[in-house]
Amino acid sequence: MPRADCVMRHLPYFCRGQVVHGFGRGSKQLGIPTANFPEQVVDNLPADISTGIYYGWASVGSEDVHKMVVSIGWNPYYKNTKKSMLHGSPETHIIHTFKEDFYGEILNVAIVGYLRPEKNFDSLESLISAIQGDIEEAKKQLDLPEHLKIKEDSFFQVSKSKTMNGH
Repeated sequence: MPRADCVMRHLPYFCRGQVVHGFGRGSKQLGIPTANFPEQVVDNLPADISTGIYYGWASVGSEDVHKMVVSIGWNPYYKNTKKSMLHGSPETHIIHTFKEDFYGEILNVAIVGYLRPEKNFDSLESLISAIQGDIEEAKKQLDLPEHLKIKEDSFFQVSKSKTMNGH
């Protein structure tokens, strides 16, 4: 279990990058719509950030800000060999139903809290169940006043063309 100060030292963490195509696992195998960050966004994460499941806020382009869940780590179920930002696969899950794909758009993310460490699963069903549990817990945590205020941060008031990383 990571020490709380190692996790919280980097939060909230703000990043943005263009949505790219991934492995297709999030939507196809898990039935959970997801968005992929390019490798450079992952490479810019603090080197000592703890792996695990996090929650926060995300927006696509200049659209509304929504709750999200993201995993940072190696994703043992899919046997990734490179550290990634993922949830169930190298993706961010935005808790919102979008009418269409948004490849090429800018994904803006503010990570505000930590849910649990990474772990392996013995079946796809147990992975899906854990992700659904993470989503429900993230929804509750993000309704807390200290997290709601980050939804209004000026970081999210950006144009669609901005691609810098950081805040």
